Amino acid sequence: MEKKIRILVAKPGLDGHDRGAKVVAQALRDAGMEVIYTGLHQTIGQIINTALQEDVDVIGLSIMSGAHLPICQKLTREMKEKDLGDILVVIGGVIPKRDTPLLQKMGIHGIFPGGTSFDESIRWIKENVKT
Repeated sequence: MEKKIRILVAKPGLDGHDRGAKVVAQALRDAGMEVIYTGLHQTIGQIINTALQEDVDVIGLSIMSGAHLPICQKLTREMKEKDLGDILVVIGGVIPKRDTPLLQKMGIHGIFPGGTSFDESIRWIKENVKT
């Protein structure tokens, strides 16, 4: 029996728009993944602690606020400090194309701006997670 991919879907910071995150979480479930949704207004510490407790393969951040650069920088820094390099980090939401190189340099593995199809995101996750 193949191990299911475990993915944490989180809404960091003050971003109060979670409809998209819930729709994505359902699409990931429908694709056979185990999804843990943390809800709104999560701190980076809460996200990392939940990822550790739930033994996830992927942390997925949904960011609509425009604060993706400082949020991702803090997340990747704290993950490095805790030696969590085996957890993939993906982000979706309002992510300008010009920020992609900087996000990749920070250690964000997958970047899915608004308009990315569920199929594309799911395929990328399945191809990149080592179960």
